[in-house]
Amino acid sequence: MSTATHRRARRAAPTPAATHDSVTVDLATLVPVLIAAGAAAVLALWWRDTFAVTGSAEWLTGAARITGLLAGYAAPVLLLLMARIPVLEREVGADRLARWHALGGRYLVGLVTVHVLTVIWGYALTAHTGVVPESVQLVFHYPDMLKATFGTLLLLGTGAVSARAARRRLSYEAWYYLHLATYLAIALAFAHQLTNGADLNQGVGMLGWWALYLGSFALLGWFRLVVPFLSDRRHRLRIAEVRPEAPGVVSVYLTGERLDELRCEPGQFFRLQFLVPGLRWAANPYSLSAPPHPRFLRFTVKDLGGHSGAVAALRPGVRVRAEGPYGAFTARRRGARKVLLIAAGVGITPIRALFETLPARPGELTLLYRARSEQDVLFREELEAVAARRRAKLNFLLGRRSQVGDPFTAPRLKRLVPQLTGHEVFVCGPEEFTTAVITALCAAGVPRRRIHHESFVF
Repeated sequence: MSTATHRRARRAAPTPAATHDSVTVDLATLVPVLIAAGAAAVLALWWRDTFAVTGSAEWLTGAARITGLLAGYAAPVLLLLMARIPVLEREVGADRLARWHALGGRYLVGLVTVHVLTVIWGYALTAHTGVVPESVQLVFHYPDMLKATFGTLLLLGTGAVSARAARRRLSYEAWYYLHLATYLAIALAFAHQLTNGADLNQGVGMLGWWALYLGSFALLGWFRLVVPFLSDRRHRLRIAEVRPEAPGVVSVYLTGERLDELRCEPGQFFRLQFLVPGLRWAANPYSLSAPPHPRFLRFTVKDLGGHSGAVAALRPGVRVRAEGPYGAFTARRRGARKVLLIAAGVGITPIRALFETLPARPGELTLLYRARSEQDVLFREELEAVAARRRAKLNFLLGRRSQVGDPFTAPRLKRLVPQLTGHEVFVCGPEEFTTAVITALCAAGVPRRRIHHESFVF
């Protein structure tokens, strides 16, 4: 794709109208409320069948029933959070869904652990036997318990590798494949719940459980498998060009058919599968680094090893399967008249697209771009051209922290951005950077509801 074509495409890029984020707020509030209501309904199943609890054995088996029901309910809910349902991905945001999923996963592992311990202990007290003999009896002589045991081990193993200390040692691809085991774990435990779950052996509980699990797997299969397949057949994306931008950073231009029907917005991302050996089985998230155009989509990728490291070697013509668009890091979040964009490193990619398209009058749009050196700055010419055309403020904050200090303390932010508290703020960068900037913005008096970020940290 020639430079002239790229310039014409940028001039033709549409600018979305400003919208308020009331839908986002409503869904972000409504989804946890619905999840909590479902948990209350599950507890009602236990309450319905419990007339009295007396003695240690009954207290333990009662705890086992409660934790088993809640764990069985949590598993399909976690699948739904990661089913990539478009309305949730677009309005709530992929990063928020991922945080909910991670938190729910920790609860699920805890519930399963307590369920296993209390059911063995409670049954042992009831049968007046030891814990070890009762464990053997449960696993090998109760229906569907061998499958449930294997599923539990898979789930606990996945929980262990999801701990932060272990996760830092894994590539995104390894973590992605290990998490596929949770689908098998949930499926294996389902039969055990129906067979041995005393609270589910009546009409309402049984029907509700079947509907929850079948519905979750159906939505997961539809949005994770069928929709991407149909989209791939319709749009037939392929690489048009791989262009170096900086050391270890390339932009990938994709062309295809009916790209306008993707209805993507600046700030959103896709999960891309490059259909070549070694890359076709993992879908990694990459943000649009230019406003979407009917003729092409641009993604900018930094070499972080694995999937992203191999992208630079790809050649024009390679087929690409794209899941998306996803993400709520868009103009829909804007509520204030003035907008501040803050980026660091390759976090400039979605910010770059927003800088060109976010509705703002002259002087109401500011971009602060942090980079270690001049060589690490991406899209300098493009950013300067956009700033000049839109009469926006652009500030490059260059240099290592040991040399220039931290430019994102609350006092320095106030000096850099007059009337800071009246701005809507969009932040994108490495996790530690984003956390520090959000803390500084809050200390400077910016309301938390006006600070938006989206992270792909797994």
